[in-house]
Amino acid sequence: RQAREPGLLQIRSRLDQDYLVLEFEDNGTGMPEAIQERIFDPFFTTKTVGEGMGMGLSISFGIITKHNGSMTVKSSLGVGTCFTLRLPLAKPNNEPVADEL
Repeated sequence: RQAREPGLLQIRSRLDQDYLVLEFEDNGTGMPEAIQERIFDPFFTTKTVGEGMGMGLSISFGIITKHNGSMTVKSSLGVGTCFTLRLPLAKPNNEPVADEL
């Protein structure tokens, strides 16, 4: 990767077979592997007491997987973090997901 200015957030989207793939990547401080392994656990937070409940990523993960999608994270210390969301374009019976909107 080439050097980027600090505080950068890149959002990318693409189609991959029957999925919409969304990637959210920053060039922040990154996360150690121990945190990455727990980031989707309910009530897990790296914030100080009173600054959050540790439910946001857990709830998001649950909603996405309930709809047959996936959410993953890759992070490197000193490089940044990338969250990847894979969302199906159709329900398991091939009905378009957009019909529910």
